[in-house]
Amino acid sequence: ERGATPSGPRRSNSFLRVVVATVVVVGLFGLGFGIRSLVDGNTTTVIRSSAGSGQVTTTAVTIDPGSEPIAYVAATVSPSVVQIETTNGVGSGVAFDTDLFITNAHVVGTASTVTVRDSQGTAVKGQVLGADTGTDIAVIRASGLAAPAAKLATAKPNVGQIAVAVGSPYGLEQTVTSGIVSAVNRPLPNQRSFVINMIQTDAPINPGNSGGALANRNGEIMGINSSIYSETGENTGIGFAIPISTAKRVADQLVAGKTVARAGLGLTGPSSTPSGSAGAYVQSVTGGGAADKAGIESGDLIVAIDGVPVRDFDELRGMASGYSPGDMVVVEVNRDGKILEVEVTLGTLN
Repeated sequence: ERGATPSGPRRSNSFLRVVVATVVVVGLFGLGFGIRSLVDGNTTTVIRSSAGSGQVTTTAVTIDPGSEPIAYVAATVSPSVVQIETTNGVGSGVAFDTDLFITNAHVVGTASTVTVRDSQGTAVKGQVLGADTGTDIAVIRASGLAAPAAKLATAKPNVGQIAVAVGSPYGLEQTVTSGIVSAVNRPLPNQRSFVINMIQTDAPINPGNSGGALANRNGEIMGINSSIYSETGENTGIGFAIPISTAKRVADQLVAGKTVARAGLGLTGPSSTPSGSAGAYVQSVTGGGAADKAGIESGDLIVAIDGVPVRDFDELRGMASGYSPGDMVVVEVNRDGKILEVEVTLGTLN
């Protein structure tokens, strides 16, 4: 999906313009290394494919989650969070399978090997299996660490719920901070105009937290910390995490040695609707594309995907990042005041 400029006046989206201008990476390219941009490009690099399998394990803790929920999450999640060291700086990673770790693509950069350090201080060489800069997700294989696979959340996060971040801000490994989920489905475009609907949190995250965990009160990973909204490069209470459903889907493709494919509807539209109403206005439909085959027409207003309301076209683009080509979604369309439900098999975004 691509944004388009409608004929006539249009209302600007000031939040997104500011985010594009001032969002910086939270990977530790501080401490004399400087802060890099969010992604290096909208490409997928598969360095080596290697399948992995294993059972998810959790660490036994004795802390009462009712009276000390943050401490409980810290004790549960911290063993699964590692520090990742490269020649450019330090970031974080999360164990998600046997010897497999999710991190950010901007943390590994172009490196083929990195140093991975577990919560006990043991450090080993890890091999970068692949990195997708479009979603800012990378996968590392590293053996011999005391890092059990974390439990991944299956339920979508809710605004206001507890959020706990674990990582290595400024190289201070195993740092735990907490806050809440400030927003969900926050569309955040990167420099290549690829949009991901992120989890927004006020849990303090700083350079070095990149690739680390954002967990819920049950000790389940709901996101991979990736970026912050800041004019200084330091935490201002607005951080963004890649939803774990998106991160895990991309990670599985990288482990399998596949190029990460982008799902798309095959349509364009402006950032805001001509009428000012909520929804994604369809300005044009690509002939033979997913939307065209499903009967979506120019002038339609998309108001929901799989029951999740769509507020604007940028949010629609971000929603697509959570799916894979070939997935079927139910699109609710307002056509001349009548709500229609259309089943769409998603295509590939070029």
